[in-house]
Amino acid sequence: MFAWFSDLTVRERRTMLACFGGWSLDALDVQIFSFVIPSLLVLWGISTAEAGVLATITLLVSAFGGWIAGALCDRYGRVKVLQFTILWYAFFTFLCGFAWDFNSLFVFRALQGLGFGGEWAAGAVLMGEVIRDRYRGRAVGLVQTGWAVGWGAAALLYTVFAATLPDTLAWKALFWIGLAPAALVFWIRRYVEEPDLHKAHGRAVGIGHVFSALKPPYLSITWRVALMVTGAQGSSYAISTFLPTYLKTVRHLTSVGTGSYLLVLILGAFFGFVSGAFLADWIGRKRTFLVSAIGSIVLMLIYLYAPLSNDMILPVGFFLGYINLMMFSPMGAFMTELFPTAVRGVGQGFCYNVGRGIGAIFPALVGFLATRYGLGNAIALFACCGLALMVFSLLLLPETRGRALASLEEEPSRADA
Repeated sequence: MFAWFSDLTVRERRTMLACFGGWSLDALDVQIFSFVIPSLLVLWGISTAEAGVLATITLLVSAFGGWIAGALCDRYGRVKVLQFTILWYAFFTFLCGFAWDFNSLFVFRALQGLGFGGEWAAGAVLMGEVIRDRYRGRAVGLVQTGWAVGWGAAALLYTVFAATLPDTLAWKALFWIGLAPAALVFWIRRYVEEPDLHKAHGRAVGIGHVFSALKPPYLSITWRVALMVTGAQGSSYAISTFLPTYLKTVRHLTSVGTGSYLLVLILGAFFGFVSGAFLADWIGRKRTFLVSAIGSIVLMLIYLYAPLSNDMILPVGFFLGYINLMMFSPMGAFMTELFPTAVRGVGQGFCYNVGRGIGAIFPALVGFLATRYGLGNAIALFACCGLALMVFSLLLLPETRGRALASLEEEPSRADA
């Protein structure tokens, strides 16, 4: 199953390792907030609606961060932008631990979002261009497991800190841990090289390049991919942002119990990422997306509405994490195979992060609706809406499995084929 990994070059492996580390620590920094919400509801007296706004602002600003970083990738190179964005989000995650009220945390999380969005864009394009066509789907998909690793690390740290530190200090310590990703930059600077494809086909671009993906011949594919990502991101954020709060306030689990249940769901997510990586090369990118989207609707409704005890929903959480996060494994490779090198950074950065930015509205909407109709109902409504949008968009998109990136340099319009 993993024999192909030995066929990779040292350069390909180092690139995978760098992006795996970046995405793992990216997830650690961003997912910390979902565990902090219950504490802030009590310590600061904020509402679920305000918590939703704090979750949304990072994701909303990340849309601009990823879009701009994608354009900078085309201008200055993938590796340089990757390093800068890692340093940026690590620093502002650390500052979140010194926030003293809603407004200060709002500002720090907004600035965190600029780096958060940019790091994924730079890493996905870097891997897509370095890994050969034959292995791109599974390689990029396997690196996506870094999200589950970082999310799991956040859940584990939350469980440990909640058990050993007072609430007034535990949430701060979680944010302070967010400085850790900065150390990864030194390794990337020494061992990771710029892709040959970008060296050969990249070119100096002006400030107007940021809008390149919004003009013909790329506009048609850009809006379709952005809609698909919006559905995927929005549904995922609707589920993951408030799941710790749901377990603690609706299921009445303790802080330690909440962390334990989420670790089971995250373990499922890890195996979902791995399965999605191989399915992307086996049955294709589109079919993998569809399996994940439809399966997510079924498992989410069971998790929230089936008359199951807390003990019974534990294994259901594993399968929910498995099927829901599977959809993110093919995304990097899929978008890499839709844009030529000259606009790949800005195109991929725009689609993924504008989708993330619009999807970022979902947690805020969940928070507002929860005050009237209940948290479980709010999560279910917006998650289902997002997944339905994803399925609709996929029907308008081509399959890209096996596509050689060189063919996009010759015929940019082939992205629609």
